[in-house]
Amino acid sequence: MPTNHVPAHVAASPADHRRLGRELKLFSTEPMVGAGLPLWLPDGAVIRAELERLAAEEAVRGGCQRVFTPVLAKRELFERSGHWDKFSEDMFPPMKVGEEEFVLRPANCPHHALVYASEQRSFRDLPVRLAELGSMFRSELSGVLGGLSRVRQINLDDTHVFCAPEQVRGEIRRGVESVRRCYELLGVSVTRYRLSRRGGGEGYLGAANLWADAERQLAAALTELGIDYEDAPGEAAFYGPKIDVQVTDPAGREETLSTVQLDFNQPERFGLGFIGSDGARHRPVMIHRGVLSAMERIVAFLIEQHAGAFPPWLAPVQVLVLPVGDDHAERALSVADQLRASGLRAGCDLADATLGARIRRAVKVPYVAVIGDREVTSGLVALRLRDGRQMPGVGLPQLISEISQQVSARSLKLGFSG
Repeated sequence: MPTNHVPAHVAASPADHRRLGRELKLFSTEPMVGAGLPLWLPDGAVIRAELERLAAEEAVRGGCQRVFTPVLAKRELFERSGHWDKFSEDMFPPMKVGEEEFVLRPANCPHHALVYASEQRSFRDLPVRLAELGSMFRSELSGVLGGLSRVRQINLDDTHVFCAPEQVRGEIRRGVESVRRCYELLGVSVTRYRLSRRGGGEGYLGAANLWADAERQLAAALTELGIDYEDAPGEAAFYGPKIDVQVTDPAGREETLSTVQLDFNQPERFGLGFIGSDGARHRPVMIHRGVLSAMERIVAFLIEQHAGAFPPWLAPVQVLVLPVGDDHAERALSVADQLRASGLRAGCDLADATLGARIRRAVKVPYVAVIGDREVTSGLVALRLRDGRQMPGVGLPQLISEISQQVSARSLKLGFSG
């Protein structure tokens, strides 16, 4: 289960996502909806949708099967999983329907355990990898909520792997490698890897020997990947140890974005099993894997990391077409239509202000195509890149081809051959 680390009272820096997110019209908040329940505006929804698509593609690449499960369940489900004992104070109150009590889920894993249990499994079926970008809920106090980094509804890129004990180490490696691939595409640098172990206190589920074995397997997987890590006793989840991928934001604050967590307890509590090669029934191991983290948290982090100037594949508007004057509007609108028809996200900012003013307010847009008298006559565009480069006389087919290549490759670079 992800935790939130950034307090709402931290003063907004120039790159603070709470300020930038509103200035760039990525999200807003509304008192009638409530604190901690941001509204994703169209441009913010574009970024989130691109990240969700990346998560879905990575899940397929990793051999996952996609599932959908309800955000509600009977209270008894979370009593069975152990969440009610550990987190009931952070859950929304039960809703009574007749003689039954339903609650908004604080985690997706109990539902996925039941998906696994929906049919008999053999050792030949394992590992079973179930992926869902699912919503979960926290009853946070209003005073600690802020922007996208601390919210009451979390939309988590969540995978649960059910495997035989001898498959655990390979599945851990697979999860960490998935995180590293996605971070490379996003331009996210890892500050450190943390092996979060069981502490000396109470409150952990499961026997100490199971914990010790799980911690050994996590450490061995990191060593096999050649990754240095820091031991962190007492930082484990209540149901198992985990690998935390730590990052640092532009303000110097460290937080956990992604995790790979081992869990021997959920399979025990739900009586999960598989038929082994010996014909006997065995208990699978459950691995929780959050590659991209919650959509709210990763978007907040990326807003600050890129200061709102996203790489072309994530940018809400990839190409903005600017007519110099009203006489060029028809051609500009036609160019924007052709860009959209090719699959690029294009907009057109008509002449309600000077060209210079419109160029300045497009400072976060990767590519700006200017159309004046010369461009109307020639059928070309004058291209301006966000990094300051200017390229007069670019043909529309070349413009579409080169930007489309950058986008499809999910390149971090603002490339154009000119």
